[in-house]
Amino acid sequence: MKIASVEAMVLKSPGLYKSPDGSEEPPGPTYMGLVKVTTDNGITGWSDMETSAPVAKAAIDAPRWSEGGGLECFDGLATLILGENPLETDRLWYKMWRGSIYYGRRGVAIQAISAIDIALWDICGKFYGQPVSVLLGGRHCEKVRAYASTLFRPTPSAMREAAKKYADEGFTAVKFGWGVFGQDSENDVRLVEAAREALGPRRDLLVDTGWFVERTPKQAIQIVKRIEPFRPFFVEELLHPEDYDGYARVAEAVDVPVACGEQEATEWGFHRLIYEGKVDVLQPDLTRCGGFTAARKIVHMAQLANRLVIPHSWSSDLLTAASLHLNAFQRRPVLVEFNTSHGPLSRDLVRDPLRLVDGHVAVPSGPGLGVEVNEETVAKFRIA
Repeated sequence: MKIASVEAMVLKSPGLYKSPDGSEEPPGPTYMGLVKVTTDNGITGWSDMETSAPVAKAAIDAPRWSEGGGLECFDGLATLILGENPLETDRLWYKMWRGSIYYGRRGVAIQAISAIDIALWDICGKFYGQPVSVLLGGRHCEKVRAYASTLFRPTPSAMREAAKKYADEGFTAVKFGWGVFGQDSENDVRLVEAAREALGPRRDLLVDTGWFVERTPKQAIQIVKRIEPFRPFFVEELLHPEDYDGYARVAEAVDVPVACGEQEATEWGFHRLIYEGKVDVLQPDLTRCGGFTAARKIVHMAQLANRLVIPHSWSSDLLTAASLHLNAFQRRPVLVEFNTSHGPLSRDLVRDPLRLVDGHVAVPSGPGLGVEVNEETVAKFRIA
């Protein structure tokens, strides 16, 4: 079996992504990248990409830099794996990493590699007739508790209304993220307090403060200490993703678990986040960290360092399905992020959308990722 084609696509939703007004849910991503890898015997693997899709497509579609071979450092990602055996995921990951090293290592290059890697694991599962979680090493669970992932609302009353809505839908955990958070510290506290009041004492409240609000470590510590009485499960992305020393200062100064990692990539990056940043919760996004090949190593590192891994998985049900497999592979799965938006790129990308049952989402049991891409949706929203 050989890789016959690697197709990078750009999708665009009719709705523009924006912060919610009142208690409305944002519509989900406006643009999305999609990768389809096809073998010479007709097996296909899929992955989405939450990145700048046109740039990722350029990295995948670029030609070989050295036609003579032997000097692979500027090559388009597809050229590096065409004709290869898709079952050799680790070798192909490194071949793409090395072959793009002069323009890659982080950013869009590793994100494109991540998507191709996920698609290759999807192919492996379909070839062997097994779920990806089994191929990773085993399924430690069949369902994962989900948290509703949404944005902060601008007023306490809107926060209470939104929190009640998610609780009524069956979520036992809700994360409110950035939006208006960080504009007014007094209002920030009132918003978190309102969410806790509406969720009650038994549901978990997660807080994403948004790293693009510039903060010093001391300012971050002050924020956490002010909302600690409302018992957040974790506080996410308080500082710039590369401020490892700052994260260490915050993590050592507060009692609330500190979470970070959706912007981080490769096992080397997460090693720094663990041992320099000293964060409590790692949040690898499979479409950014290096795919399953990197994420499996990250889980092993986290287990050795006794850290939690809660994958970031906001874009679509395709990524959520992949993240469920990564959760099932863990000996200590905690939560899966569940995008509550209703836009077509979030909800309609797979034929049988993932569903919440008793606060949990089932880990797909079919081969590969265990979900079927809705190619009618792809054709409808594809622009490149």
